[in-house]
Amino acid sequence: MMKLLSAATVAAFFCMPSVSAQAHATFERAEASPGVPYKGVLRVPHGCNGEATHTVRLKLPDEIVSVKPMPKAGWTLTTSRAPYAQAYEEHGRKMTEGVREIVWSGGALQSDHYDEFVFMGRIAPHAKAPATIFAPVVQECANGQQRWDQVPAEGQSARGLKEPAPAIRLVAAAQPTAAPVSRVYTLGSLKIERPWTRATPRSAPVAGGYLKVTNNGAVADRLVGGSFDLAARVEVHEMSDVGGMMRMRELPLGLEIAPGASVELRPGGYHLMFMDLKQGIVAGQNVKGALVFEKAGRIEVEFDAAPLGASAPAAEHQHQHGHEHKH
Repeated sequence: MMKLLSAATVAAFFCMPSVSAQAHATFERAEASPGVPYKGVLRVPHGCNGEATHTVRLKLPDEIVSVKPMPKAGWTLTTSRAPYAQAYEEHGRKMTEGVREIVWSGGALQSDHYDEFVFMGRIAPHAKAPATIFAPVVQECANGQQRWDQVPAEGQSARGLKEPAPAIRLVAAAQPTAAPVSRVYTLGSLKIERPWTRATPRSAPVAGGYLKVTNNGAVADRLVGGSFDLAARVEVHEMSDVGGMMRMRELPLGLEIAPGASVELRPGGYHLMFMDLKQGIVAGQNVKGALVFEKAGRIEVEFDAAPLGASAPAAEHQHQHGHEHKH
């Protein structure tokens, strides 16, 4: 029987605490770097003392610029623009103002339901890191408000606040390093290219594994699992969009690699799931593991760790320099 992962596990896969564990409004991605694009997914876990939320107001900090909010079905979207605290350049143009507040109104988020409100933007290149920035939120209901707008004083922890504003930790962007070897492995008629993973926060319980498999044989095979030195076990998973919601499920029979076909495991689609991580994965790290195929058997591999949030391996364009391992 196919196993759908719980919402908590799916949330953890994106390196954040589970929604059910959060009583406050939070961002799904709570870490970003100056000068880097940022997708803000505001998670609203409940209403105002049992009442439905009809308006969500999000005030953006000075460090988030070039904002474009996502329209939401059933809600009216409005924005307020104002000058930036500090101008910056984008594509050769001087940017002096932009969206400073986003308002989604006219909806009906029941108090016992959960929803997300999304925007795209960029962390300003002049933003300082390490630091923490805050984006105050107000939920409006028929007879009251739920405010998430408290910001800790300098030196104070947000843990002690009753209604903390959603926070984003700013960290320095990973510095470029020598491109890792683009690893290529051969196991019988199978060719395995570029196994990689992504850096994770220290407390992340899971991580994803990605690679490309080509079947040069005449018989189909299946990727059924493997091992990863920093995880308790490895599962084969699929992520797909079901009615606008991302769903992740285990493939208990594995992933078929048809004769003459290539299948790529990548973020947002098929992937390996490294379960119960023993420690965080660090960008630039090489982690030993293995892949297990139904017919071809087992092969030892190494996974190159790309930076947190990377969409492709650092060696994506280094194929000609790859080392091939034959088994």
